Amino acid sequence: MTYAPDQADGRNATLDSAISPTGEAIVGTIYRVPPRCGIAVRVAAGQSLRVVNTHGTQVCDFWAFSADNLFEFLSMAHCHTELESVMPAIGDTLVSNRRRPVVTITHDDSPGVHDTVIACCDWPRYQRLGCVEYHDNCADNLRMALAAIGQTPPHVPDPFNLWMNIPIAASGTISWLPPQASAGNSMVMRAEMDIIAVMSACPQDVTPVNGRDCVPSELHFRVEA
Repeated sequence: MTYAPDQADGRNATLDSAISPTGEAIVGTIYRVPPRCGIAVRVAAGQSLRVVNTHGTQVCDFWAFSADNLFEFLSMAHCHTELESVMPAIGDTLVSNRRRPVVTITHDDSPGVHDTVIACCDWPRYQRLGCVEYHDNCADNLRMALAAIGQTPPHVPDPFNLWMNIPIAASGTISWLPPQASAGNSMVMRAEMDIIAVMSACPQDVTPVNGRDCVPSELHFRVEA
């Protein structure tokens, strides 16, 4: 099979869940990201995006692309260099693959445990986990969320995994643990450029990253002035 970054391996309700044809949001309106699905939203420079862990157990794979050029996007590798850390915190500005400011974290009422190391789940990942039939995944949610607003991703970047708990041991090994967040915890990021943000309510139900019961749930978000 020839790999194409804009082609999903399957489909789900993401394609029918756009908040508007172009991804424009009504400021202050609360929107829902359905379980196992993704949503794209435009956020203008100076506006903020609040992402809510509605039930406290759900990981949100988060991406941000320059609204003017999707080839420029939030890059975790570049953030590691900029922040000298793998765990962004309040006050940190996250940068693009061109090292320009993309978003600044202005609020986080969770314990602050997030992940910037793990690639988003995709269909090959679930095949390696033993799945035989197609499994919803964050890579496809990104592709479909952008397609739903008439955009095509040139690449599937490594995401900012909000509330994902992947501790790194001194030996360099990692563990897959449930989130430390509580119901209603939220992350607020101020856009430093016009962006298209994409949020995926991670469909992972094989490992406990979405809670010990391994049951993916919904997220909510709103754009704030």
